[in-house]
Amino acid sequence: QVQLVESGGGLVQPGGSLRLSCAASGSIFTIYAMGWYRQAPGLERELVTTITSGGITNYADSVKGRFTISRDNAKNTVYLQMNSLKPEDTAVYYCNARIHSGFGTSNYWGQGTQVTVSS
Repeated sequence: QVQLVESGGGLVQPGGSLRLSCAASGSIFTIYAMGWYRQAPGLERELVTTITSGGITNYADSVKGRFTISRDNAKNTVYLQMNSLKPEDTAVYYCNARIHSGFGTSNYWGQGTQVTVSS
């Protein structure tokens, strides 16, 4: 079984920073693209950023220049460094990864971590 476990969410003031982590575990052969999505109350889940196994990144326009995605392939972990946070960044953040495991190739999701930006 494959699991994604997120950590690092919390409450931060506008202009502050947070770093999210997401570690994959289980019977993993290869992790392809990894990414972060978010869902605010009453809205649909949206893409925040992705990173390929080779390190190519993609960002939503709303977070460009403020958020940075990175990954440690040796640790099967993806990170999201969030700077200059705004109240509109408040959401539940979900990690996503496309993984080839003993069960085949599938997309997996973490359980979500709450990020609240408020004074």
